[in-house]
Amino acid sequence: MRGEASRISDRVSRDELAPKLRSTGKDAWRIGNELFTITNVLDHTVQLERALTDPSRPVDDKIGVLKELIGAQAHPMTLEIMSDLVGRKWSRAAHIANAVEDFGVDAMMYYADATGITLRVSVELAELHSALLNLPVLRSKLNDDSVPAKARIDLLNAVLGKTEFNEVTLRLAEHAACNPRNRRYLETIQWLINKFSRHMGESMITVTTASPLNIDQIKRLTDVYSAKLDHPVHINSVVDPTVLGGMRIQVGDEVTDNTVVAQLQQLHRTVKAKALLYGSGPRHTRRRSPT
Repeated sequence: MRGEASRISDRVSRDELAPKLRSTGKDAWRIGNELFTITNVLDHTVQLERALTDPSRPVDDKIGVLKELIGAQAHPMTLEIMSDLVGRKWSRAAHIANAVEDFGVDAMMYYADATGITLRVSVELAELHSALLNLPVLRSKLNDDSVPAKARIDLLNAVLGKTEFNEVTLRLAEHAACNPRNRRYLETIQWLINKFSRHMGESMITVTTASPLNIDQIKRLTDVYSAKLDHPVHINSVVDPTVLGGMRIQVGDEVTDNTVVAQLQQLHRTVKAKALLYGSGPRHTRRRSPT
């Protein structure tokens, strides 16, 4: 959780610089990548975070440190963002990296806007989240920060290489794998889905079924959740034959699972719990010895 000073600095900086960042158009791709790299460097260099957030240090000195870190090859907007951030107050040194990451995601969203793929990215992130729910071994590897970052990225690319995800989805998925930032992988993907939903002004409703939803079902779900949430929604229909039947509906972090496979799993857990409670071993009756 961020302190009050950090939340204000993050919000005000992003609000003030949003028009400039948005106006960079396709350059936002480069800026986002640079900001993700800086986030990773800050997360692994505590001394640098402290140097850039030290309130007793002149801002000009901090900008000098920045220029050494970023170099002359960085995009001017990247330097402007970082210069603004080091001039603000932070509750904790580590919080500046959170703000840099937020700007990185914003840049990727503006690049998606500029190339007309914003909704597609949001849908693909939701598809990735749904797919990983059924891949516990992969999730475990992606969550394990003792596994080298390159190994996590290679593992992710081996899986995503079979998809047709666009470059923004792939880059965001890779960022989440490269630098977990004390989050579980699915938490990061859900966080990204939520950010894209807010950016588009609508919520992403992921509905998983054994067979494709028809038009009437999609319309009914859209009407129900638009009324429930009081704003527009997008229904992301995911087909997964392994659920057998029923629906799994995810809205943000909330999942309602009424699929057949979920009900069977619940039945199995119930039976197992009763077996443990009452004893499940076969009962043996003692035979009377013949007299």
